[in-house]
Amino acid sequence: MTRIALLRHYPTAWNAEQRLQGRSDIPLTDAARETLGGLKLPPPWDGARILASPLSRAVETAEILTGRSVQTDARLVELSWGEWEGCLAKDLLADPGTDFRPTHEWNWTMRAPGGESAEEAWTRVKPALADIATVSQPALLVMHKALMRLILGVACAWQGTPEIKRGRLYPMTVRPSGHPTAVEDPVRLVPR
Repeated sequence: MTRIALLRHYPTAWNAEQRLQGRSDIPLTDAARETLGGLKLPPPWDGARILASPLSRAVETAEILTGRSVQTDARLVELSWGEWEGCLAKDLLADPGTDFRPTHEWNWTMRAPGGESAEEAWTRVKPALADIATVSQPALLVMHKALMRLILGVACAWQGTPEIKRGRLYPMTVRPSGHPTAVEDPVRLVPR
C-alpha cells in the first residue's frame, strides 16, 4: 500500500464569496499566495511526490508550498457543478426550485443540473489512486474540497469523515485497487 496525503488548495476570490467554483479556473488571491509563501510541508511529506488537479488554484498552491514544479492529473479535478458553477451557495439554498445542499449533505447520486455526481467522480478518481499506488513513494495530492470529501468518505466508509480545513494534510493509505483506507489524523503545514 502507498501512503498519500490530501491537501485543499488555498483560497480564491470565489471561495471568499462562497461561489461554487467546480471546474472554473479561478486563481488564488494575493493573500493566499502570501500565506503559502510562509508555509512548507512537514517531514516526511516534504519528500513526497506532488500531484495536483490541473486547475491553477491547485497547481499554484502546490508550487508555492513546495518550490517545485508539479505533475498534474486531470482525474483530480473538482466535481463539475454544471449549471450551478459560479452561483452563490446562499442563493441556491434560498431557491426552492433547486435541490442544492451543502456538499456534506450530498449522497452518492445527487448532482447539479448538467454536473457530476459523487458516483461519477469516483469512477475517474479510483483509477487515479490505483495508478498512484503503483509507486511506493508517498504522494501529496493537491485538490479540491468536494473531491477530498469523496475520497475521505470512501476511506472512512462514510463514518466520522474529518472536517476539511485549509493548511492541513489528510494522510491515508491507498490499496493497489485504488481504494483509500486507514485515514490518519490531519497534519498541519509548518512555518517556513
